[in-house]
Amino acid sequence: MAYYQWDPSLESGYEKVDSQHKQLVEALNKLIKASEQGRDQEEVFKTLEFLTGYVIMHFNTEEKLQKDYAYPEYLSHKQYHDDFKARAGELVEELKKQGPTAELVDLTTNTIGEWLLNHIKGHDLSMVSFIKSKGAS
Repeated sequence: MAYYQWDPSLESGYEKVDSQHKQLVEALNKLIKASEQGRDQEEVFKTLEFLTGYVIMHFNTEEKLQKDYAYPEYLSHKQYHDDFKARAGELVEELKKQGPTAELVDLTTNTIGEWLLNHIKGHDLSMVSFIKSKGAS
């Protein structure tokens, strides 16, 4: 499985958000690595737990920024986050039931990774552009 790469197309110019996005990409890559190296289930689940917890913290950060700056797309952005959390939760439950098979870990990392990259390039870059126009630094 390919690793995710941080590149300039993902940069929003808002350090706090970019830093968290970079951490999410690193966590995804740790999950891929743990699975590829055949580490035990505990390591895979530990990495997945960090990743999902960090996603929730990151979403809270974004949603607070949106509220603080009266972002007009807040409700749709939040719904997008909520839908993702539900999907990620389903995948985690499936991993717990079946165990971290290579196929299921691949599905999980692909789902999370593709969603994350698309979300950053679309929703998040628009959100950051708006809050920066309102004076956020």
